[in-house]
Amino acid sequence: MTAKRSDQQRTILLVEDEEGIGSFLETELTLENYQVLWAHDGRAALEMFNQAPHIDLILLDWMLPGYDGLTVLRRIRAHSQVPIIMLTAKSQTADITMALDQGLDDYLTKPFEIEELLARIRVIFRRLDREQTASTGYQVGALELNLVQHQFTVAGDPVYLTPKEFDLMAVLMKKVGVVMSRDDLLNAVWGYDFIGQTNTIDVYIRTLRNKLGRYRGMIVTVRGVGYCLQEEEHEKA
Repeated sequence: MTAKRSDQQRTILLVEDEEGIGSFLETELTLENYQVLWAHDGRAALEMFNQAPHIDLILLDWMLPGYDGLTVLRRIRAHSQVPIIMLTAKSQTADITMALDQGLDDYLTKPFEIEELLARIRVIFRRLDREQTASTGYQVGALELNLVQHQFTVAGDPVYLTPKEFDLMAVLMKKVGVVMSRDDLLNAVWGYDFIGQTNTIDVYIRTLRNKLGRYRGMIVTVRGVGYCLQEEEHEKA
C-alpha cells in the first residue's frame, strides 16, 4: 500500500482494545480530518487491514487480545510497508529495538500527549509526500540509497530499512563527512515539532549499524557531539 496524495483525506487504522483510549483517539483524529477505522483486537486489525481499500497509517497498541501488536506488525510487514506507530507501555530499549527490527516506523510510550502523537503523524505524512516527488539518490562507498524506488543496498545486496531508518540514512549519506548532532538529526528526520528524547537517535543508529553488518564502522560516533557517516571502501571484520 502506498500513501495517497496530500490533498486527499488520509485513512488511519487505530488498533486499541481500551475503550476509553480508543474513543479519545478516534475523536481527536477525526477532528484532524483523518478517516479512522478502529479495531479492538489484533485479529480484527488484520482482517480490517486486508479488507480496507486503502490505509495510510496504523496506530498499533502493543498489548492486545487475540494477536499482540508485535504479531500484527510482523504479519503486515510480510506484504506491506504502510507506516506503523506503536503505542505501548513498554519502555525498555530491548523491546523497542526488537519492534524496530521488525519494521516499526515509530513509537510512543504511554501515557503520551495527543499533540505529540499528532505531530509524529504529520511528520510521517510529510515524508511520504516528499518521497512522491523525490528524484535523486546517494552512493557512499558500498552503500547506495535510491529515493525513488525507496531501496537501500550494501555492497549490492538489498537491505530492508524501515521508513524512519531510511530517512535517517538518507540524511547521513547526504551529509557524508559532516558531524551532525542528535538534535540536527531529529529535526531533519522527525521535524522541528517532534516532542521526544534525543536518545531516539541512539536507538535508530544502533539498528542501522546492525543492518550495515561489516560496514557498521562507517557510522562514526563523535563523543559529545553526535554522528557522522564516513566514506570507507574497506570491509569491517
